[in-house]
Amino acid sequence: SRKKENTGFQCGHCGSKVLPLTNGSFRNHCPYCLYSKHLDENLGDRSSLCQGLMEPIELIYHTKKGYQIVHRCCTCHKVQRNIIAVNTVQEDNIFLLLN
Repeated sequence: SRKKENTGFQCGHCGSKVLPLTNGSFRNHCPYCLYSKHLDENLGDRSSLCQGLMEPIELIYHTKKGYQIVHRCCTCHKVQRNIIAVNTVQEDNIFLLLN
């Protein structure tokens, strides 16, 4: 179920404890270092066999979805975008990408 997708986890990159989102969305990356894990082949399918860490490489703005973090898998180099977490517990530290 979709509820299972919004769970807390320990970040595989920095080790921080990451809490589930409280804004009705789903957590898929660390709010502190912005790293993610390669879980999806297609949005939300959780079918990736790679499971590599995904490095945040860019912050972009989409007119309908707002700000998104672009991630690149450190193992297979797949690139994916994720909407930033705002108006919730542990908001994303997007300042890491603004240098």
